[in-house]
Amino acid sequence: MVSTESILAFAAMSLLVIVIPGPSVLFVVGRALAYGRRTALETVLGNVVGCYLAVIAVAWGLGALVESSAAVFTGVKLAGAAYLVHLGVQAFRHRGDMRVTDMAAPARAQRGDLRTILDGIFVGVTNPKGIVFFAAVLPQFVNHSAGHLPLQMMVLGLVPVTIGMITDTLWGLGASAARSWFARSDRRLSMVGGAGGLAMIGLGVTVAATGRAD
Repeated sequence: MVSTESILAFAAMSLLVIVIPGPSVLFVVGRALAYGRRTALETVLGNVVGCYLAVIAVAWGLGALVESSAAVFTGVKLAGAAYLVHLGVQAFRHRGDMRVTDMAAPARAQRGDLRTILDGIFVGVTNPKGIVFFAAVLPQFVNHSAGHLPLQMMVLGLVPVTIGMITDTLWGLGASAARSWFARSDRRLSMVGGAGGLAMIGLGVTVAATGRAD
């Protein structure tokens, strides 16, 4: 079905794109700063699921629609951007609720596990750049003569999703470690939580302002 050569070539191309920090990295870092390691890791999990749902959508034709329709692209982009801004505003508003004494379980206290994962899924699946990237790149690595093209693209899609999961996890752990260093006083912890919220708001605005790469 999918050759080893195709998988390796697609992995190399995906790595080149993923190693440059993008929306998913900034989102995970913002959540790590605002809520801590547990929330960051749950965000990574949700984002991985969301990205793979985008792969499935591309494999079954939605990616081509998003890529070809300016209206659909704009709708998906603005939905994701608005949600990022909403999450950032919530984090910034509640920055004063953070206390050093709550650091033992920050994610449980401030974000439900399921809700955190669902947040990550929504952001991952509404990332129009991810959908367009998959739509433009995945078809180049499938074996058309072998048939079962959607299945081949779903298999290939596991490659960038796995790479992204590893790199995003490292970013999340690094950011949460920095947060722990700041958490020696309630004031500094509140400041770093607010910074995480502002980072998510800025990311949402950036996504909204980004045009199509035509």
